[in-house]
Amino acid sequence: MKRFPYTYSQFTRHGRKVWYFRKSGKCIRLPNHPDTPEFKDAYIESLTGTPFVKKETVIMSKGTLEWLLCQYLQSPPFTSLKENTKINRKSILNRLMEESGKVQVSRITKQAVQKAVDKRSDKPAVANAFLSTMAVVFKWAVSRGLVKSNPTSGVSRQPWKTKGFHTWTIEQIEQFRKYHPIGTKARLALEMMLFLGLRRSDVMRVGIQHIKDEIMSIQTQKTGVYVHIPIAPALRECINATPYSGEVFLTTSHGMVFSHALTFGIWFKNQCKKAGLPDECRSHGLRKAGATILANAGASSYELMAMYGWSKSTMAEVYTKDADRKKLAFATVNLLSKNI
Repeated sequence: MKRFPYTYSQFTRHGRKVWYFRKSGKCIRLPNHPDTPEFKDAYIESLTGTPFVKKETVIMSKGTLEWLLCQYLQSPPFTSLKENTKINRKSILNRLMEESGKVQVSRITKQAVQKAVDKRSDKPAVANAFLSTMAVVFKWAVSRGLVKSNPTSGVSRQPWKTKGFHTWTIEQIEQFRKYHPIGTKARLALEMMLFLGLRRSDVMRVGIQHIKDEIMSIQTQKTGVYVHIPIAPALRECINATPYSGEVFLTTSHGMVFSHALTFGIWFKNQCKKAGLPDECRSHGLRKAGATILANAGASSYELMAMYGWSKSTMAEVYTKDADRKKLAFATVNLLSKNI
């Protein structure tokens, strides 16, 4: 049975097992069993902050936006998505149904969509996620003959620039190591992310079964690419010194496997906090730190792609080009110094 973060079960006085969702002190009773669609719907809506509404009580008129969105939410293109993507996308669509569910789809124009995007301009990332989700829905609807045209075509995205996750510095890595000695789960987690270059959704799954002849092989969850990484001596030292049982190296303080990448991320964030690191130090930043160190050491784009499981060179070139610029700058200064 799949585990759902923030849920727990207990027995009633009649001996019936019931399930609850609890986050930030708020407790919500969930329907039925975790294997049922009703439970999963209620869980997603509780996680995203949208109240659970029994579907049989909802009356929708054909041709409305809420009718179209419900058709999409029941379609294979949506139900086959990864869980995180479904949660994020359904959160956006649920809010849209609450705001504009009764609007006739035929009345939704390009101008109306642009206005909705602009209304969210104070949060560019939210605005662009809204537009991307709407574009997916209407492209699907056009292909199924549910609408005649796609009103998201030609709609402008909100300008948004971000540096992304903070890249750990060498000093921050050493500070973490100083607080969490070899033999602790926290130290092993850091070394695994540094030396294996895995995302949190993958590093939490690694166990002894993934290592053969000192090579770790695993299929990444996000891209589906197989990566094969040699076990560095420093990482081998940490693995040997850290107790583990079962099929994974990293477990919770109760010896349980991490049920979700989000749960692992929260745990690792707490380990960073204990080490006195700033809030910007997160698990993904270690992946960036490793890629930066390798690029500065001369690793090629293809070497980075092999290490980090990128299927395209675009991401790898972000690191190699930055490293090349630094090398060229040093070479230029040296050349200038010799000729002045």
